[in-house]
Amino acid sequence: MGAEGSEFPIFAQRLTRLARSNDPAQVLIIGPSWVGDMVMAQVLFQIMRRRWPRVQIDLLAPVASAPLGERMAEIRQVHVLESSHKRLGLAQRKAMVQKLRSIDYDWSICLPNSFKSALIPYWLKIPVRTGYQREFRSLLLNDVHRLRRKKLPRTVDQYVSLGLPPRLPHPQHLPPPRLQVDPAARDLALRELALTPTPSPVALAPGAEFGPAKRWPVRHWIGLARALLEAGHAVWLLGSPKDAPITGEIAAAAPGVRDLGGRTSLLQAVDLLSLAKVTVSNDSGLMHVAGAVGSQVVALYGPTPLTMTPPLSAKAQVLRLDLDCSPCGKRECPRKHHRCLEDIEVPQVLAQVLRAL
Repeated sequence: MGAEGSEFPIFAQRLTRLARSNDPAQVLIIGPSWVGDMVMAQVLFQIMRRRWPRVQIDLLAPVASAPLGERMAEIRQVHVLESSHKRLGLAQRKAMVQKLRSIDYDWSICLPNSFKSALIPYWLKIPVRTGYQREFRSLLLNDVHRLRRKKLPRTVDQYVSLGLPPRLPHPQHLPPPRLQVDPAARDLALRELALTPTPSPVALAPGAEFGPAKRWPVRHWIGLARALLEAGHAVWLLGSPKDAPITGEIAAAAPGVRDLGGRTSLLQAVDLLSLAKVTVSNDSGLMHVAGAVGSQVVALYGPTPLTMTPPLSAKAQVLRLDLDCSPCGKRECPRKHHRCLEDIEVPQVLAQVLRAL
């Protein structure tokens, strides 16, 4: 009896992998909370659609990142989970189960690694429930993958691996993320924000949700904005409401820039970044968004490993310093000097921007 019981989970996993090797009809993707991670997830959707051209992909994601699904050609429908990623949100999750119960999903892929993110596919009794082996989720998932960070250090590769059929080799070359732009919505945003679509606006994204260690110093952003204005370029500052104090400080010290920090929705930022010839950004969600709509990205990296979440656009340029203490992966500099970003000087960044322009 004991031997049979120990073999059953392995047998069940073999069955689910066998089911996944056939053509899936309807797939529910549990999307990540972070904007940058959601942009990277779009690569998975491209790979799935190439493998199964008729597959119908629905996206379930939190409020912060779900709107991006509306700009992904592969997504049939977006379901918004009205719950913070920091809360369990049982009531909201149970309500979502009632909403989705009539849809006959045959496969779910859980991109976040949290226990709570696997609850809805389990409650919906989706036959194949795929995800990484984290937070004791083997109780909820039946197609469990081991997370091998050394083999797949990049987040995008980890996502793609969850959607590959068994025994199919991992693609050596992945397509870059692609977000669709809505020209009508973009024109409306330009009118509402009283923006002039100049031939070569430069977008600056000085925020970073992860923490202050990922942010290039404000005084450097001010110096870069002034230099670009002197060179005759329009400068747009973009960011979330949390970034508004930073963009406001830059705008006050560099008269002539347009401060859009906290004034745009996420989708408006998507559309406006498509007009920016160049986007200068910390390692942030807007960095990934800018690359996905064709803006040339100059990315400033400090404490975060470039091997984990690099910009995926072929036109992106990365500036980073190879210090003995970086990348540390910390939200705040453990040594209190922040040299990994402090020592990236304005002339270095300006030269990259002007070269791209």
